[in-house]
Amino acid sequence: MKNRNARGNGSVRQRENGTWEARCTINGVRRSFYGDKQSDALKAMRAAQKSADDGAYFEPSRVTLAKWLDMWLDEYVAHSCKPLTLAAYQSQVKIRIKPALGKIKLHSLNSTQIQAFYNNLLREENLSPKTIKNVHGILHKALDQALKLRYIGFNPADACTLPRVEKKEIKPLTEQEISAFLQEIEGDPLQDFFTVALFTGMREGEICGLSWDSIDFKQGTITIKQQLCKEKKAGGKHYIATTKNDKTRVLTVAPFVIDILKGVRRKQISDRRELGLIYDNEFNLVFTNAAGRFIVPQTALKRFKAIATKIGRPDARFHDLRHTYAVTSLQEGDDVKTVQQNLGHATASFTLDVYGHVSEKMKKESAARMQSYFEKIKA
Repeated sequence: MKNRNARGNGSVRQRENGTWEARCTINGVRRSFYGDKQSDALKAMRAAQKSADDGAYFEPSRVTLAKWLDMWLDEYVAHSCKPLTLAAYQSQVKIRIKPALGKIKLHSLNSTQIQAFYNNLLREENLSPKTIKNVHGILHKALDQALKLRYIGFNPADACTLPRVEKKEIKPLTEQEISAFLQEIEGDPLQDFFTVALFTGMREGEICGLSWDSIDFKQGTITIKQQLCKEKKAGGKHYIATTKNDKTRVLTVAPFVIDILKGVRRKQISDRRELGLIYDNEFNLVFTNAAGRFIVPQTALKRFKAIATKIGRPDARFHDLRHTYAVTSLQEGDDVKTVQQNLGHATASFTLDVYGHVSEKMKKESAARMQSYFEKIKA
């Protein structure tokens, strides 16, 4: 494709391999910017032009990794991800990556230096393999962007070996523990909250952020479309955000769950009438305190741990209610695809990977079905 002028200064062309190149002059030097799409190449070029106009442009050969990470976070991450994700990236960059590798020139950074950094995180700082994998993910993405812009010739993080992440064994509540849990929460202010969490598999943030416009009493469904989050900073405020994977899912729940929600609705209406202007349910949430304020996740977690300890499961986490729902659904005959959709997993294979272990009850039921089939065809 022939060169053609881009909107504004510079030109853009499609290369023989299908990628795009945008070119312009910055500080007297002709520079090229690349991308898989025309828009990506132009975006990179215009970001550089803007940096030059602001006096913040740098020559790749002179910039340190720390400087590049700052630019990457500001120009390529800040406007394309959720606030919590950005905060997590910023934290790892500040606390771990910059102190160890920040002073190294971007174009001089090599795989050996990065590997030594990962090994130190494991052996000296005793970080878990999963945390190291997360740090690697951030650094790799930043270096990948530098590679796309041709600031570096290759991604040095590609050749690094990460410690093996051991899959944690899930520990759902047993049938006896479920019964004990339900007995223990009777009369508790969070009884309805815990019961709905247990029998819908909602994540902590999802049930805390569940709004009334997500409940369809006639159809018996709950639409999971948002979650309650908190800013990752001192004194951070709570806010409503989309779900973990930005996807909405609809649960068809058991009638008793709908009955519980109807009771919660009646209680809220009564509280609102009694308190008048003092009542303030700003997010129109299902689960609140008597004054309409949202349930603070940490408060719910603290109460859950106390109850779990009483039933002999001090190791249980709130997330284990979600695991309990998933395992119970499978044991009671739900197919994997249904469980995957109810949990909001991206694929059924992921659900199988997490809950692939077959319980003794499921094994016996499978054997009984095969016995029945054998007797039928033999008759």
